[in-house]
Amino acid sequence: MKRRIIEIDQNKCNGCGACAAACHEGAIAMVDGKAQLMRDDYCDGLGDCLPACPTGAISFVEREAAAYDEAAVLANKQRRMQQAGIRLPGGCPGARMKTIRHTEPAGPAAAPAAMQSRLSQWPVQIKLVPVNAPYFNGAKLLIAADCTAYAYASFHERFMKGHITLVGCPKLDSVDYSEKLTEIIRNNDIKSVVIVRMEVPCCGGLEHAAKTALQNSEKFIPWQVVTLSTDGNILD
Repeated sequence: MKRRIIEIDQNKCNGCGACAAACHEGAIAMVDGKAQLMRDDYCDGLGDCLPACPTGAISFVEREAAAYDEAAVLANKQRRMQQAGIRLPGGCPGARMKTIRHTEPAGPAAAPAAMQSRLSQWPVQIKLVPVNAPYFNGAKLLIAADCTAYAYASFHERFMKGHITLVGCPKLDSVDYSEKLTEIIRNNDIKSVVIVRMEVPCCGGLEHAAKTALQNSEKFIPWQVVTLSTDGNILD
């Protein structure tokens, strides 16, 4: 099939490896000091690697290429985790019980400073927000999993400030958000998209929906994925 896919100019590549680190699908690897697209079916054509390249060595082309294979990408990620010695115990990780303890600073506790809400619109649930809301025009869009604001202490300042915030949980809502997100991105002047998810596998549905919407919108918009651990740390 003919589709959009990245192309790497070997003459411009300086071997920094930033694109390989930015590629969540593992489509790019460093070979003999140069970045190379290893498998067409690992490249989703969204271009997360483009803004990471400092020399402009990466561009989009339209050519015959194997279709993006999400199942193969997930299987590859699982293999890499196993090779790194990362194992997930049985059961749904998103519902697994654990106690989280945080270290409190020594000495008398200072009075916490008043925090200001950075929520700039209502509603926030993806299912409820109208696709033609006026606040979408010119917006920096934050698409966040429900649990993220509870896990990350400075969520308002770090992620919501200056953004229009949409939240959802594909596991609890049992819905594919991609169609509605596509309409929002396609019909409005969205400047950038940040996707914030938890490390648990069920959050992959939200990431997939957002990336599908970006692709289906046929727009090139800067985007990134941020993953949070269940104990409140940024993983990538």
